[in-house]
Amino acid sequence: MAKVKYYYDSETLSYRKIEQSKGTISKIVVLITFSTLLVMLSGFIVLSQFLKTPNQLAQERELENLKFNYELLNKRLDESSSVLSQLQQRDNNIYRAYFEANPIPEEQRKAGFGGVNRYLYLNGYDNTKLVKNATKKLDILSKQLVVQSKSLDEIVSLAKEKETMLASIPAIMPIKKEDLSYVASGFKYRMHPILKIRKFHKGMDFKASTGTPIYASGNGKVSLAQRSATFGKVVYIDHGFGYRTVYAHMSKIATRKGRKVKRGDIIGYVGNTGRSVGSHLHYEVHKNGRALNPINFYYGDLTPEEFLAMQIASEEEGQSYD
Repeated sequence: MAKVKYYYDSETLSYRKIEQSKGTISKIVVLITFSTLLVMLSGFIVLSQFLKTPNQLAQERELENLKFNYELLNKRLDESSSVLSQLQQRDNNIYRAYFEANPIPEEQRKAGFGGVNRYLYLNGYDNTKLVKNATKKLDILSKQLVVQSKSLDEIVSLAKEKETMLASIPAIMPIKKEDLSYVASGFKYRMHPILKIRKFHKGMDFKASTGTPIYASGNGKVSLAQRSATFGKVVYIDHGFGYRTVYAHMSKIATRKGRKVKRGDIIGYVGNTGRSVGSHLHYEVHKNGRALNPINFYYGDLTPEEFLAMQIASEEEGQSYD
């Protein structure tokens, strides 16, 4: 049973019973309900700042995963850059040096990444610095890989050319050392046996019996095979790479102009034709039009001791044959 409440009426000097109308009660109920809802709404708003929806949580996990992958990518880029740096050093200091190619300057390897800010489009993100750093590293690495790839292609080409060059350079004696009587004259000034004047001898004279085989000292192409007044029956071989050899005073030519020859092929036989006073081979080596001392090109035939003995013999003032 509800309690009956009274209030004191100062006019009548008596207590009067408080009468509650239904409208008043409804207003009170509405007020209480509204206040409760307002408190609940405020609490929900406050909690929403700390509590996240499943979708928000999924997005945050995805962002964290992307951040982790970018950090991992940066680490791998650093490792790849280190490996490439070692390859660049070997390329400049070993590969290119061996094949006599100029090293690639550092500015050329890293060209194209200075000056203008090419990463403005990456600004404004939560992890802009991380993303820009990875993108920049990837660009630099890609450019360096292109440069290094081209360099290695060049090295392969140089290696193939080097193999051809090594086979073409005059590297053996034109007459087998077992067939030689002696070295008649070397690369020096000496008295010409016919003209009787002091003249520079541009080659070496090998004394050997008439008919002794003469061999091409390197791969090449016969540019001339004919008889001349001075050299008699003579053969010229163009070896490429600026090298040319001359084989003079033959008794017989065993090749022809335009024929390709390999090192060790017989191209003729020792004789005494042209301006000569005895059976021998006059042999010359030229590089870019300049006569060189042939003795420096016998490394494919002579031991150090034999080379020294031939060098001494070629410097002696012995009998000249042409």
